[in-house]
Amino acid sequence: MKVFTKAIGAASVGLLALTLGACGSGSNDDAGAASSSGEAAGDVKIGLVTKTDTNPFFVKLREAAQEAAEEEGAEVVALAGKFDGDNEGQVAAIENLVAQGVKGILITPNSSTGILAAIEKAREAGVVVIALDTATEPEDAVDATFATDNKKAGVLQGSYVKAALGDKEPSVILLDGTPGGTVDTFRHDGFLEGMGLEEGAPEIKGQENTNGDQTKAQTAMENLLQRVPDANALYTINEPAAAGAYQAIKSAGKEDQIVIGSIDGSCTGVENVEKGVIGATVMQFPGTMAAEGVKAVVEYAASGTKPSGFTDTGTVIITNTPIEGIDSEDTAWGMDNCWG
Repeated sequence: MKVFTKAIGAASVGLLALTLGACGSGSNDDAGAASSSGEAAGDVKIGLVTKTDTNPFFVKLREAAQEAAEEEGAEVVALAGKFDGDNEGQVAAIENLVAQGVKGILITPNSSTGILAAIEKAREAGVVVIALDTATEPEDAVDATFATDNKKAGVLQGSYVKAALGDKEPSVILLDGTPGGTVDTFRHDGFLEGMGLEEGAPEIKGQENTNGDQTKAQTAMENLLQRVPDANALYTINEPAAAGAYQAIKSAGKEDQIVIGSIDGSCTGVENVEKGVIGATVMQFPGTMAAEGVKAVVEYAASGTKPSGFTDTGTVIITNTPIEGIDSEDTAWGMDNCWG
């Protein structure tokens, strides 16, 4: 048994605004009575700032935050950047939410450093700030982080791909995400560690950034296969990148040549493992991130107790080709626990 341990905005900047109302009324004692020195949960407004509003991972964060807020009798205002890497949009979202009087902000920061000044101002204004999914650099730029241990997730992906190659000499292609993001760095570094490789190792034959986008990944893979026709191992930052890469691999007739690893655990990704598009994916749990973040803000509003430190929300390898010595679950389990 595996134990899991131990989520943005004005129209003028083109951001999606979604206000999720509280359940119940002021006369409902179950709607979230707080301590005499704190706020009733029904008075608590929580901001959610995601990188985009379309990625299924961030959609799940919004849905889970809404569900948790409804249970707590709180309110969520969800805003998003226009694209992955839209730091200006996230800064505008933070400023918007502070002006609205939110008690806390949950954020998946685009850049580990690009929005730190806005976060600092929010905290100085008495807003508790919690990073979801993506840690800041430094980590203590926010009050707390609820996220996948992305270094561990990368190690798991790399370990599986290495084991799946068996005695074959690795010829590795890396499809990274967005430069400068901590998730991208941790997953990349973890994959190399799992493969037993150093940065710049001769086994690494090609590398491109994809922003986690399926179309960009397909184009990148098409170009890389021209330069590295003997590639046999593929790292992907996420499942959309893996799906795009597979289209290029299939067009080149190399489906049986290249072991594809990924990270996400979406229902679509699990289905792609079932279809043989992805050899293995590392599942993460965005619903847990968002729910725990909402609860932490409600607790802060009620008692003044701030969350702190890093909370790992869990990782599990999903594959239908298990390898001895590597713990994993099959796609049936994956479909019962997937998101999006």
